Amino acid sequence: MQKTTIHLLRMSETPIELEPRLSVQPSSQPESGRGLQPPPLFQLPLPTQDPSDTHQQMQLQLEPQLSESNPEHQQQAKPVWINRRRLIRLILGFSLCSAILGLVYYMHYNHQNSNIQAGKESNTRPGSTAVQKAKGFYHSCLDTKSIQTAGAEPFLALIQKLGGWAVSGQWNRTDFNSTLRLLMRDYATFPFFNLYVGKDPNEIAHGTTRRYIQIDQPDLLIPIEWNSKTLKSQAKTRTLRPFLASCERYLALLGAPPSSSMIHVGTFISLSSELAVAAAPLDFRLSKGQLYQRMTIRELQKQAPAIDWLGCLQAAFHPLPLIEDDHVLLHNLPYIVQMSRIVGKWLNKHEPSSSGPVHTYMVLSLLHKLMPALDSRFSETAKNLSMALGDAEEGADRWKHCVLETERGFDLVLTHLLSKRTAHREIFIVQQAEEIIQNIFTSFKSKLHELKWTDQKSLQFVMKKIQSLIPRLWTTKEISSEAELDLLFSKVTVGTTSFFSNYVQSLSLWQKRRSQLLTEKAEAADILSVTPFLLGDELLFPMGMFIPPLFHPTYPRAMNYGVMGFIIAKDILHLILPDVYSHSEMVHAVGECVWAHYLTVTEKAGRGGEFSLSAAQQQELWVQYSALQIALQAYHQSLKNHPNDTSISGLSHTRLFLTSFSQVNCDSDPYSKCMPLEPSFLITVICAKSDLCPTSLQCPNKTQQHSLETC
Repeated sequence: MQKTTIHLLRMSETPIELEPRLSVQPSSQPESGRGLQPPPLFQLPLPTQDPSDTHQQMQLQLEPQLSESNPEHQQQAKPVWINRRRLIRLILGFSLCSAILGLVYYMHYNHQNSNIQAGKESNTRPGSTAVQKAKGFYHSCLDTKSIQTAGAEPFLALIQKLGGWAVSGQWNRTDFNSTLRLLMRDYATFPFFNLYVGKDPNEIAHGTTRRYIQIDQPDLLIPIEWNSKTLKSQAKTRTLRPFLASCERYLALLGAPPSSSMIHVGTFISLSSELAVAAAPLDFRLSKGQLYQRMTIRELQKQAPAIDWLGCLQAAFHPLPLIEDDHVLLHNLPYIVQMSRIVGKWLNKHEPSSSGPVHTYMVLSLLHKLMPALDSRFSETAKNLSMALGDAEEGADRWKHCVLETERGFDLVLTHLLSKRTAHREIFIVQQAEEIIQNIFTSFKSKLHELKWTDQKSLQFVMKKIQSLIPRLWTTKEISSEAELDLLFSKVTVGTTSFFSNYVQSLSLWQKRRSQLLTEKAEAADILSVTPFLLGDELLFPMGMFIPPLFHPTYPRAMNYGVMGFIIAKDILHLILPDVYSHSEMVHAVGECVWAHYLTVTEKAGRGGEFSLSAAQQQELWVQYSALQIALQAYHQSLKNHPNDTSISGLSHTRLFLTSFSQVNCDSDPYSKCMPLEPSFLITVICAKSDLCPTSLQCPNKTQQHSLETC
């Protein structure tokens, strides 16, 4: 679920109020949210305005230079609609955080006001304890001063509870499997393999809804790379030095004596390197048929005897009554077998140092799991390693990090609040959301017919698959009540100044939620999700997609189609991309065509192969360009049915659509790394020769000089 929320959080930098405030004047304040104070989660008021009345307030006064009739404005270096970003940001900017922030603002505000009015001798019934605990968790996460003061002590104290370890000088030499069981049960930590719950795709086609424990290779701490010649993974030689330095730094932060730390780091890297050799990338495992291999726990125990599989799985999925005859699904059996041999070999080593390398490996794995709750010295060490590896990303604001961590353990509370908050306007959301879904899907099918296919059978194959899909909005009617949530979280104790303890409890909650997936008969609707998915013959669009700032029922339809319609079309195209890519050359051709336009306009043509596209970049260009075409076509179909669609300050409907589209932040897209140019440039390409764009919409002079062909 975290990926879902990251997608929403990256839409902007500044958390403001969730509900629309459309009757506003252009502001001269900076738009960047950097340096602002973190949002008071659960604290902002809920506007009382009826959403159905908001259309009447959409009278925005534009600055004179934004007039469409201004000829000088049309001659600027960027397209006209790009320069209207400031206006649209004012409209979309009211909720530049994820919906999760807005879900719960008003709860705390109302609770505070009632306490102030009633006074401290009051008999007012307190609010939901589950909500209060979610609040406390969030605020303890924001309390970086207490986290810094605590330092490494909370982690060291936890290690002592687990029996200590050799690095600290005190180790009870706890049993390997007993320690592993504790890590899996209480801390959602899986050092040697990954666990998750899911269905068997071989059974989905027959309508089976049963879920299985799935066992995969782990996320190794040591950086690895795939050798296509030897068909084996290996530790990246060039990264061993910075990785070694980071390990030494972690041990120093944990108080390890310099004289012995190299011994522990050396054995840790040796063990990590051996495990790395057994790992393999997903595409290789897929080609070898190593995914979803079914076997019983008893059979798995024979294949990989170093792990107490039944005991570990019973601990991880407590209190479910697992037995040896239960089936599990393996996603890299060769790795699991080799991992067992490696662990067994290291456990049987009798070295004078008694360094316990396997135990050290588990402790450092736990450290990485708990690092978000430790002081900044640990995160800085991890950041330095990422920078040395060349894949460092800009760090998110602390409040964003805290929202994600709150969701990890309290997702049910946030889901309850989202449902409660949107109930008063759900009918407006459902009506427009369903309209957008249906129109986008119709336009999408039309687009497929326009592609050049390798043969007629290929088109029939893909269309038969598409025609069998039923797109629909996915909502849930079974949201837990406050009383049920309070009972569910009754054993959780949230301290206001101990984020480490709170974080450990959230991991336990997260693991219990995963355990429940094994027993749930129906697919639980994740209304916080912003990603559609296939379930049988249904293409489901979660309710969480249709929230500000991506969507609001009181926006002009042009805005909803320009942002949400584009995102829906893009998600659908990603779902069917493998079928299209293997049966049509258009993906490659369109991608190269858009790229050629970009090189021409930016005067980068003729500079050689440095500007050639990879297959992934070609695919993403086709997806985003096609998604914009589909969304624009779908909106024009909607405009026929709703010719009086609201606009803003006389903007043409298509111009408002394109202006809204230009606000989609590419950083919010999980495929953004594959996109070689700004998505807003697609407007230039699609309008080069298109009857969908208004005739008054002028492209930059350089674009006009080059007589671009339509892709």
